[in-house]
Amino acid sequence: MIIRSPEPEVKILVDRDPIKTSFEEWAKPGHFSRTIAKGPDTTTWIWNLHADAHDFDSHTSDLEEISRKIFSAHFGQLSIIFLWLSGMYFHGARFSNYEAWLSDPTHIGPSAQVVWPIVGQEILNGDVGGGFRGIQITSGFFQIWRASGITSELQLYCTAIGALVFAALMLFAGWFHYHKAAPKLAWFQDVESMLNHHLAGLLGLGSLSWAGHQVHVSLPINQFLNAGVDPKEIPLPHEFILNRDLLAQLYPSFAEGATPFFTLNWSKYAEFLTFRGGLDPVTGGLWLTDIAHHHLAIAILFLIAGHMYRTNWGIGHGIKDILEAHKGPFTGQGHKGLYEILTTSWHAQLSINLAMLGSLTIVVAHHMYSMPPYPYLATDYGTQLSLFTHHMWIGGFLIVGAAAHAAIFMVRDYDPTTRYNDLLDRVLRHRDAIISHLNWVCIFLGFHSFGLYIHNDTMSALGRPQDMFSDTAIQLQPVFAQWIQNTHALAPGTTAPGATTSTSLTWGGGDLVAVGGKVALLPIPLGTADFLVHHIHAFTIHVTVLILLKGVLFARSSRLIPDKANLGFRFPCDGPGRGGTCQEETLRRVPLPLMGGSAIFYGRKHPSGRGYWQELIESIVWAHNKLKVAPATQPRALSIVQGRAVGVTHYLLGGIATTWAFFLARIIAVG
Repeated sequence: MIIRSPEPEVKILVDRDPIKTSFEEWAKPGHFSRTIAKGPDTTTWIWNLHADAHDFDSHTSDLEEISRKIFSAHFGQLSIIFLWLSGMYFHGARFSNYEAWLSDPTHIGPSAQVVWPIVGQEILNGDVGGGFRGIQITSGFFQIWRASGITSELQLYCTAIGALVFAALMLFAGWFHYHKAAPKLAWFQDVESMLNHHLAGLLGLGSLSWAGHQVHVSLPINQFLNAGVDPKEIPLPHEFILNRDLLAQLYPSFAEGATPFFTLNWSKYAEFLTFRGGLDPVTGGLWLTDIAHHHLAIAILFLIAGHMYRTNWGIGHGIKDILEAHKGPFTGQGHKGLYEILTTSWHAQLSINLAMLGSLTIVVAHHMYSMPPYPYLATDYGTQLSLFTHHMWIGGFLIVGAAAHAAIFMVRDYDPTTRYNDLLDRVLRHRDAIISHLNWVCIFLGFHSFGLYIHNDTMSALGRPQDMFSDTAIQLQPVFAQWIQNTHALAPGTTAPGATTSTSLTWGGGDLVAVGGKVALLPIPLGTADFLVHHIHAFTIHVTVLILLKGVLFARSSRLIPDKANLGFRFPCDGPGRGGTCQEETLRRVPLPLMGGSAIFYGRKHPSGRGYWQELIESIVWAHNKLKVAPATQPRALSIVQGRAVGVTHYLLGGIATTWAFFLARIIAVG
């Protein structure tokens, strides 16, 4: 008989009243930094005030205190999100034509903004149909509301008020968990418990409750709406929840309640949990019964996943064990030590999360048009294009953020003395080979992808269309992509016999879906033009990866600056001292991919850096001093780093605003 010592129980406590609540610090700008708190000597002070307020690492080196600040800031962020959501719903309730749109979504455009008649600005209001004049919106909120089962503006009001209450609750939680009951560091590092709760609670129960809402509220209401019933005649949501007979009239199997579930006679539920595939011909969106089924299945998977990791009981996985078991033939110690990095460096953790979320956001962008999830979304071309562009921009920002925080981790948190021969160390030792190969790939892709277009332009100019690369002349068919498309189009017949069609009509193999005389979706055959433009995309993405990866791999040292790790993330360049180091600081690797990626993607011109701006500003400062009209706070021209920060911000916001205006002007005219 083996006698085991009892498993050590994880006991994680909170600190009571760790920091006194005081409004006095609000009156002291920069109270978190001894230098900034002294007040402004130069105009650089205002920059440092904004930059360092959120740089919790610079306030203290106590990881527990930093963790608590981040945790509290997250509640503040959630509060802002709820406030914003409340505003969206309030606009829908107070200023929109939602009820009119609901009665005829194919002929009436969505609008939730009416410009007031001040100095003739009401000229901006357009006729969106149904006798309503306003600005057409392209956010997709109307489509989401219909899919949720919202049928009146009163319901939107109630949701707006609910979101406000939650915003207040989040603000309170942020204060409470910093000033009244702040978790200890061990709580932030208890990853197994965190995974269990996030997987089972947030994703599992969250998906399950949404599936429940869809089955009991969204499906019946949308079935009535699709049949042309006046929204005011449809029973209220709570009536469907409380009265099973109402649902049984639409879905007869509801009369049997939970019996089929417990007797494993699940096919009874096939009326409202389907696996059809394709689009609903009435709305041009995915079948809501498919979506409800999806959320139920996802919920079950996540509820199981939430029981996978070891906490107080001796069963389940430990993340540390899983990580350290990963050893390949070429990776030395493998992932040994990664667990310690990810539980003590929040920059490393954030970097991985941003990279995954950014990639996922770009995947979402592509799914939203090829599998439009909401009713009447597919025929609202302005909204379709806006949602795609929005998610692509957001994904790009998040991925650049991932590299930025990876570089900050390398500078601030990486300890080369304890990391020997693990995966990260081996990658760093190969950095020259990695960057030079990537450099070669970028040069190859750049010359060849643009070379094809230059060839076409030249042949076109010489009047030789037969010598151009096109489907009607010299063909460059994307054969691998076409093979993937055909595989997906034919898949349902073999892999999912119950499905009537493939996952998306864009794969091909089906007829186009039209709603109200407008094309919702049709197959997208790929040809030479797609081959050409996708290689341009490959080029821009590889250049972005090159710049970001170079910033991360050379964050601690480079040939010109071997002691870069000691200079911090955003050190200024030190003039011509070491042969010119203005191109060297780690932060520079953040604006470059943002500008490069978007400039090449949208065909916009590159900024030429700082030019002689600094000299211009310095001459103005000199003139003020000469004439003795200089203020007490000395004016300072922007540093290189600040100039780049201002430059990239204006460049990107300008890029977003101009592409937005151009896209909408074109697409709304077409749609």
